[in-house]
Amino acid sequence: MKKHIVCFGDSNTHGYCADPNDCADGGTRFNEDERWPCVLQKLLGDGYLCLEEGLGGRTTVFDDPIHGDLSGLDYITPCLLSHEPVDLLVIMLGTNDVKERLGVNAPAIGVAMQRLIRRAQNTLCWAEKGPNILVVAPPPIGEGFADPVMGSGCREKSLGVAAALKDAAALTGAHFLDAETCEFNPIDHMHLTRKGHCQLAHMLANAVPGLV
Repeated sequence: MKKHIVCFGDSNTHGYCADPNDCADGGTRFNEDERWPCVLQKLLGDGYLCLEEGLGGRTTVFDDPIHGDLSGLDYITPCLLSHEPVDLLVIMLGTNDVKERLGVNAPAIGVAMQRLIRRAQNTLCWAEKGPNILVVAPPPIGEGFADPVMGSGCREKSLGVAAALKDAAALTGAHFLDAETCEFNPIDHMHLTRKGHCQLAHMLANAVPGLV
């Protein structure tokens, strides 16, 4: 059986494209030759199955009072069970947690990630090696960000998310990767460009074989 890699994240895993000119199809979602889980699949080869589980707006554990059903905690168990046996879970979340209306800071986001990791670790879905999780810290929101719906202070909070997620990974025995160098677009300053998707896929392709 192939190694099952579950890619669990938000719109940056789903492949949202803020600039249609950056997408080969000219749409608002990168295609299967552009999204990082699909590029990762090609780089890893036939011995792996990379499973896309991206949802725009997804948080680690927080319920959004405007947009419902977006808590990763609520979905992680059925998600993992549907893909068992799971060899590696890649979690890239945190950007949506900085929304002003959620009222949490970077250290709280780290604690939330710990809770999500532990829920995943206790799900009976794992392959022979047992619970195996890689936390990917998304790049911080870029300068020039302005979104009245997300609210104020988002960029400032996002600057501390990577360190908080690194601590969460260390405290729960998960692996950690910082995607800080992956390119965000200059339009909304919080979504990966096509180049950014490719950069992340190559970072993961270098890391994954040593983890599974």
